[in-house]
Amino acid sequence: MASNIRIWDLPVRLFHWSLAVFILASFVTANLGGEWMEWHKRAGFVVLGLVAFRIIWGLVGSYHARFVNFVRGPRSVAAYSKSLVAGSSKPFPGHNPLGAISVLAFLAVIAVQTVTGLFANDDVMLEGPFAARVSKQLSDLLTRIHKLNADFLLFLIALHVLAIAYYYFAKKENLLHLNARVHFDEIKLFVFIKEFKRAGAAIAHLDAGLG
Repeated sequence: MASNIRIWDLPVRLFHWSLAVFILASFVTANLGGEWMEWHKRAGFVVLGLVAFRIIWGLVGSYHARFVNFVRGPRSVAAYSKSLVAGSSKPFPGHNPLGAISVLAFLAVIAVQTVTGLFANDDVMLEGPFAARVSKQLSDLLTRIHKLNADFLLFLIALHVLAIAYYYFAKKENLLHLNARVHFDEIKLFVFIKEFKRAGAAIAHLDAGLG
């Protein structure tokens, strides 16, 4: 009998909601300015730590957390996009091919945001911890990137929310629920197919080498 289990492990779920909270805190404190900028800096440190954790966990974590098990190539992305437009796309256990691109984009943009913040300055009273270790010209450049990248991050967040709304209202798929739970039988089949393909590729490679 099929039973529901969680797709995402506890570390991934804690990362997801912690990231949302501290990014929100970063934007709020940046807009408040003044003494709140010190809290903006602290929130940025936490976000940087969370991104570093997710990258490491994406390499050594549980099955569905590892990048190799949900990031797909251009052909898979194109095929899924075509099926999505045609209205025939199937739910994925974990991230679908477009969702995987979203994950990578978020990690890259947030990494840029936090790293540039380490070297940024506001020409008044606050600067990143490494701003004094680079030239003022470079610090100013990284500050401009930090500000422009913040707008791009807001764009990605809006796109993310719109995608969730589209799947919920147009496709009747609750991504928040779908990405949290899936039938155990579906997971076993998905993992079996993945490992079968990997074993087949290894055998073909070995056979070619022996030939």
